[in-house]
Amino acid sequence: QVQLVAAGGGLVQAGGSLRLSCVASGLIFSVYDLGWFRQAPGKEREFVASIGSSNDRTSYADSTTGRFTISRDNVKNTVYLQMNRLTPEDSAVYYCAARFMGSDDYPYWGRGTQVTISS
Repeated sequence: QVQLVAAGGGLVQAGGSLRLSCVASGLIFSVYDLGWFRQAPGKEREFVASIGSSNDRTSYADSTTGRFTISRDNVKNTVYLQMNRLTPEDSAVYYCAARFMGSDDYPYWGRGTQVTISS
């Protein structure tokens, strides 16, 4: 079955950086779009960034544009999220997700990794 395993979360000070990774298995990685989402306590899950199957289409939330970079390695079946200039508002559980290329919804989700930014 499809599995997405996210890692790389942790506790950092404001202004710092983190790099999240998510390894996928059980699917043909190269034909799936990938996304990162996050959910803070008491808030709804929100979109962070996505990358298309062919690596040439990326999209970012307004709050992360210019600070976060999504990338993928189709050999390692891994998607990354480089997060720079972090603020306490970025604190959340971060989830990776996958959907067949061009489809609307993300049916496959990882278990999340906690990111905490101290002020």
